[in-house]
Amino acid sequence: MKAAVFTQPNQPINIQEIEIEEPRSREVMVKVSHCGICHSDLSMLDLGGAGQLPVILGHEAAGTIEEVGRDVTSVSRGDKVMLTPLAFCGQCYWCSRAEPTACVEAQSFTSGLRPDGTSPFSNQGQCVHRGLGVAGFSEKTIVPESAVVKLDPDTPLDIACVIGCAVQTGVGSVFNSAKVEVGSTVLVTGLGGIGISIVQGARIAGAEKIIVSDPVAERREAALHFGATHTIDPLNDELLPKVMEKTANIGVDYAFEAAGVAALVDECINASRIGGSTIIVGVDATLATVPILPVMLATMGKKIIGSLLGDCHPQRDIPRFVNLWKSGKLDLDGMISHRITLDEINSGFENVRETRGIRTVVEVAST
Repeated sequence: MKAAVFTQPNQPINIQEIEIEEPRSREVMVKVSHCGICHSDLSMLDLGGAGQLPVILGHEAAGTIEEVGRDVTSVSRGDKVMLTPLAFCGQCYWCSRAEPTACVEAQSFTSGLRPDGTSPFSNQGQCVHRGLGVAGFSEKTIVPESAVVKLDPDTPLDIACVIGCAVQTGVGSVFNSAKVEVGSTVLVTGLGGIGISIVQGARIAGAEKIIVSDPVAERREAALHFGATHTIDPLNDELLPKVMEKTANIGVDYAFEAAGVAALVDECINASRIGGSTIIVGVDATLATVPILPVMLATMGKKIIGSLLGDCHPQRDIPRFVNLWKSGKLDLDGMISHRITLDEINSGFENVRETRGIRTVVEVAST
């Protein structure tokens, strides 16, 4: 099969023919239709593959079941499915507490391999890593059954694919991690696919004020369409004074850091009110640290919440997000700013690097 493979640091991604195994027990083979390009994929490039070369990236994907392994019961050949990066085991301590994003097996998505240390992909005998648990930039992929969610037959995969990461992470962080209430005030820093999804989630949750900050004017303008009530240009205005001005010097109830910039975590903490929450959604690939004063957290009751994939349970939340889209409450179409083919994958990554648009979606294989 054909796949976009990252083989060397500081080099373009190559389109290669690679080998794929048959699905094992409780695994499925998916013919990938479309896959969005997430900033996490770009971070993997900038980190030189994070020790996982060669690797197939792409984790925001949708497709059709091609084959099923033994003991698979939730999907059948021909079913349309959404793929999700965190495939949970359903049996560990965290799964028993309905916390699948913390599952031991789900955490193996960071290794590019199955929990047993193998990969379903190879090239002339060399292991090819399954990047971020999905390997969506390939015509076919092998994932555990828990990594797919069945969709209605009429679901357009080119639109629905953005639910896989951007919407699960963004809307999920609002619904599940922060549990934003009606009438709340919200700050969002960073307006890529995840930031825009946070804006939409806050609007759906009934937030009264949704303040957004991003240096790209087009993204700030787009955020108003998705539900933002106030915008801040951080290149010309200091964030904290502007937030205080718009909240009567109280600060926001919930501050979401979605840009993946460590310094903005500090800004969000300062912009949150006494007793408010800062939700860290973006990942700073530079591994930069943030100074935090424990006395401030203790005396002011401020909270810091980490959110991985929006603390979503995919079998519960993906159908919910699809229904929100079908009812017109969640705009997926408007999030897709660029559409490219698999052969154009490197130009798609440049869109992300240069902050062009909101989401670039790759047509991997025609359905």
